[in-house]
Parts: sequence; structure tokens; C-alpha cells
Amino acid sequence: MGKATGFMEFKREKVQEQRPLERLSNWGEYASRLSDEKLQTQGARCMDCGTPFCHMGIEIRGTAAGCPIQNVIPEWNDLVYKGKWQEALERLHMTNNFPEFTGRVCPAPCEGSCTLAITDPAVAIKSIERTIIDKGFENGWITPRIPASRTGFKVAIVGSGPAGLAAADQLNQLGHSVTVFERSDRFGGLLMYGIPNMKLEKDVIERRVHLLSLEGIDFVPNTEIGKDITKEQLQADFDAVILCTGAQKQRVLHLEGSDAGNIHLAMDYLTDVTKSLLDSDFTDNQALNVEGKDVIVIGGGDTGADCVATALRQKCRSVYQFGKHPQQATTRTDETMWPKDPNIYTMDYAYAEADAKFGRDPREYCIQTTKIEKDSKGNVKALHTIQMEKILGEDGFHYFKELPGTEKVWPVQHVFVAIGFEGAEKETPGHFGVELTNNRIRASVKDYETNIPGVFAAGDARRGQSLVVWAIKEGRGVAASVHYYLNEMLVKS
Repeated sequence: MGKATGFMEFKREKVQEQRPLERLSNWGEYASRLSDEKLQTQGARCMDCGTPFCHMGIEIRGTAAGCPIQNVIPEWNDLVYKGKWQEALERLHMTNNFPEFTGRVCPAPCEGSCTLAITDPAVAIKSIERTIIDKGFENGWITPRIPASRTGFKVAIVGSGPAGLAAADQLNQLGHSVTVFERSDRFGGLLMYGIPNMKLEKDVIERRVHLLSLEGIDFVPNTEIGKDITKEQLQADFDAVILCTGAQKQRVLHLEGSDAGNIHLAMDYLTDVTKSLLDSDFTDNQALNVEGKDVIVIGGGDTGADCVATALRQKCRSVYQFGKHPQQATTRTDETMWPKDPNIYTMDYAYAEADAKFGRDPREYCIQTTKIEKDSKGNVKALHTIQMEKILGEDGFHYFKELPGTEKVWPVQHVFVAIGFEGAEKETPGHFGVELTNNRIRASVKDYETNIPGVFAAGDARRGQSLVVWAIKEGRGVAASVHYYLNEMLVKS
């Protein structure tokens, strides 16, 4: 695939990015794309490697290795190298419903498993993917695909994140009539309100939803199941129901003083900021603004990084991000050997911005918050912390040991809690009477059906918090199971 000697002749090139200090003045996407010519060269780097690990799509000890939706990456890399962009788009759409999402926000486990990544920088798979789909929209190659006939079956999908949208797309193309219910005012789930504009501009999501609508899918916003419409109504009006409600129950702090004012859940902050931006370009003053304030984010993941980037754009006075784990290694370790994701130290977009603004990486490692100090009004005034050491116990498990003498007090006026999600919110599953296991809807990956006949579940609600590409895989999987279920109904009738 690609040019036989391309991986030896050409170096990997980074996508174009607006300079960190410049992009702090706007909320647009900070990354653009390389020219077509440069991307054809990047496609030429794809090796004829025999076994394309890039699209094996498995988990190794809980870490993604390769593309979960089995994008046949070498094929569209080769087509791009040859300048056959429209054919590359057709091949990409065979496995991926929404390349414009994954090409922007997926962490690209495919690149971590690229054979070239054993010795050199991986093929620029994500950049090529994004450009294929963007060119498809720009050149009018993507048009509504109207099913030739309808089966007469109706399917309700609760939740419009990537799993719900993927399921809707698949089932609609199979001829079933699909209605997507969303409790929010906009569609897209965490893609819409959980990921900031600078990583994924929302007109990208709205463009796809509009296309799906033209193809025959009905979208119903501002509708909460159990409140605005009941399970009885859904089960009476539809032949099957799919729950794609996500894993949005956020973890909270359990510390002395954690009831202080101005301690915010990260996703609430990101949601409110994005909604205010989209509704009024911030003129409605509905979003929390940390301008001139000292900010600390507790939690070392991507959501925390998005809080850092958002606070920087609001002109915070300072920002730090606390994480309990040590700094990642700069090269692969024995625990992250190929073809696993390398999980190495990088300067993510938010950290590059903080470094440009304040002259330092905002991340603090192996740090534990021990107490939250309040001011006279009950608002957070300071965080008390202690450093920790990660050690390997005799039983083979890792533990964290506090280091006496490393205590510190951090002045702060706003704290954002980004320590992950517990699992699915219980209201909708409880309304349907579906069983939960470890805060996830209990549904087999074999058929995605819950304990309630005709009610299925997919996405983060079923498997727990995960990547957008896993959500798309779940959506495609549940659609296949529901299609089989409906055909069985037809046979029995």
C-alpha cells in the first residue's frame, strides 16, 4: 500500500495549528489540515506491512490497540496517495459513519498500532481521515442517501451521541423508520456539549445531523424519557427501543471542605460555556467566567485539559491541573509496548497554550488534595495537598505513598473536578426497569439486548466511559442486532 519505499523517503508532517497565544483569543478549531499534495505524500508512507495492525481493533489490558471499527486504513491511504479522493471517501464510509468526528477528536489508537511506529513516527492516519471527509463535503460528494423502501418497523433511540447516531444511520439505511430522542436542546451528546469548540466546531455535528434528517431520521430534542414521554408510550409506538444515554454520572470529591462554593463539576462547566457560546456568543452571561481568577483542575485526563483550555480563553489569572499519576515516559515502556497505545508524554493543545501563556506546563503529578479551605463566605479559598510516590507492592499491585514534608497550600478561587464518570445515570434505565451492573446497563455485546424484551443498550451506557470510535462501533453493533430482532419478529408473525 502507498509507495513501496515511501516510509523510507518521507517524514511525518504535523497538521497546521494556530499558534498557542493567537488561538487563545478565539474559540475556533485550532488545528486545520495539510495540503492535498502533502497528504498524498503522507499516504505514501503507509507500508505494505503484511499484517495491518492499525485496524485490528482490540483491547490489550484495557488499552485500545488499532481501530475499533476496523477502518481498512491501508486501502484509503493508498487511494489518497494516488489522488483518488472520492474512492477513498467511499472506502472510509464503508466502516465509519462519522469520519469528521473521529478525524478531529479520536486519540487515534490506529496510529499507536501502526507498524511503522515500531521504529519511526506513525503514518498520519488521523490527518488523512479528516481531510478525506472534509473534501467529501466541500466537493458535494456527500449527498442524502434515501432508502429505496421502508420495512414498516419503527425504532426509538434514546440519546444522540455517537452511539445513538451511528445506530440511527445504520437502521435507517436498512429501511427502518428511526426516531432519535434527546433531552438536550441540541444533538450530539458529549460531542456537542462535552468537547470544546476548539477541538470540534459544532457546525460539523449539525451538518451531519441535518444530513441524517434529510435521509429520513426524525430528531426530537428537549425530551426526557420518563418525564416528557413514558416507556409505555415508546413501547406502544415503536417496535424496538435503544438506550444510548451515555455514562454521564460524574464522580464528585469526598474531602473535608468539598461542599465549598465555586467547586464545579468539569462537564457542567464545559457544557455551560459551549451552550452560551452557541446561544449568544456569551452575551447572555449564562456561563461561569473565571477571568482574573486562580483556577485548579483536579483530574489529569482529557476533560481536565479541556477545562484548562477553556479557562485560558476566559483569561484566568493562573491555572494548574492536578493528577495522581507520575509523568508519562517520553518513550514506550515495557507496559506500553507496540502495538498498544504508547501513552507517552506529550504537550496536548491545552498544555501548549498554558506553557505559552505562563511559561510552564500546568500539570502537577503525583499530587493528592487533602483538604479544601473555605473563606468567610463559604467559597473555596485554598487547596491543601501532599506529594505521593507510586510504588509496586509485594503483591504485584501499585500503591501511592504520601511523602511527609511535601505539604503545600494553593490559593484558588475556582476548582473544576474532572476525576471521571461513575457510569450511566440511573433515571432512564430505572424507568425502563433494565438491570445495571457496575453502574452500566447490563446488555450483552452479542446482541445488546437488556433484560427487557425489545429494549437494547449501546455505547458508554453499556460499556462505560470510552472513546468516540468505540461508541460508533457499539452503535453499528446494536443496529445489526436490532435489525435481526425485527426480522425475527417478521418471521414469527
